[in-house]
Amino acid sequence: MLTVPADRIDLAAVKRVLVVKLRHHGDVLLTSPVFSTLKTHAPHAHIDALVYGDTRDMLTLHPSISEVHCIDRAWKNAGALTRLAAEWQLFSRLRDRRYDLLIHLSEHPRGAWLARSLGCRFSVAPGYASKPKFWKRSFTHRIALPKNALRHMVDWNLDALRRIGVQPSVEDRRLVLVPGAEADARAVALLEAHGLKERDFVHIHPASRWQFKCWPVERMAALIDTLIGRGERVVLTAAPTDEERKLLSAIIERSSLRERIVDLSGQLSLKELAAFTRQAKLFIGVDSAPMHIAAAMQTPVVALFGPSGDAEWGPWAVPHRVVSSLAYRCRPCGNDGCGGGKVSECLTTLPESKVLAAIDALLAETR
Repeated sequence: MLTVPADRIDLAAVKRVLVVKLRHHGDVLLTSPVFSTLKTHAPHAHIDALVYGDTRDMLTLHPSISEVHCIDRAWKNAGALTRLAAEWQLFSRLRDRRYDLLIHLSEHPRGAWLARSLGCRFSVAPGYASKPKFWKRSFTHRIALPKNALRHMVDWNLDALRRIGVQPSVEDRRLVLVPGAEADARAVALLEAHGLKERDFVHIHPASRWQFKCWPVERMAALIDTLIGRGERVVLTAAPTDEERKLLSAIIERSSLRERIVDLSGQLSLKELAAFTRQAKLFIGVDSAPMHIAAAMQTPVVALFGPSGDAEWGPWAVPHRVVSSLAYRCRPCGNDGCGGGKVSECLTTLPESKVLAAIDALLAETR
């Protein structure tokens, strides 16, 4: 018989739950098992999310979520009255929902404020030792944080539920991202337009919002040429930002087989990216949201890792290979390049041969 915390929460008495994750796209997607697990253990409950507006598509259409509330990052740059009106409207909607349980999954101070102001009977948050007494006294339950960097963020998020006596099943721990009918139709149309077949092409997303996580242009171009030379169809994607599109343009320009590359950079929404990568036989990328999206779509993943930790952020619950440098014992350092210099030698020195070996091994495993 499993033991449970003495102060476990009886979910039978919980009718409404608010899960707060004010972080980036990948972070938000990695919370999706929290909602699945809650719904399994409290099928009667209405479970809502509070996220930044630009990340909402990571959770919309999730079958366990009743409503996704959003904070617009642009509010902070709006005039004082405009921001106050928007904040008050959001707070009023949240207050009217009458939440019994609030689960806060980051260090953002808004979580403590909401735990106090919404009048939730129960509230859970990470037990950061560095936080002031205001934080510690805002929550009824605090999560014991790992004392090393070896716990994956999915389990880190699920620890909020374990803390209150809820043990997630293996099935509930899977990532959930639902593209939707429109995104699925767009993916099928793109396959037809470019003469691609389902599970017969390689999807590469070489960029990240942080350039220090990226592999050098010349190495990525060489890898692409090798794959195309083997007869693979290769599709490249990038976010519709100047930085990512410039990186992709540089890679394509460096390729000697550029005319055979399918370039979809800046053409896909997040939902469409999910629907499209689900059609690929393999995803290749770096530590980024598209890598997590591919994992959620159960597309086998080859992920290149440098200064960020693959134990925390690696592909979750999907066939995969992580390629990293064993020569640099300092990784994962978590810095934005060596010494903060924006260039990560543990990535720039990764040879093409090592990445190819990972690709071959994974294709053989999943064929």
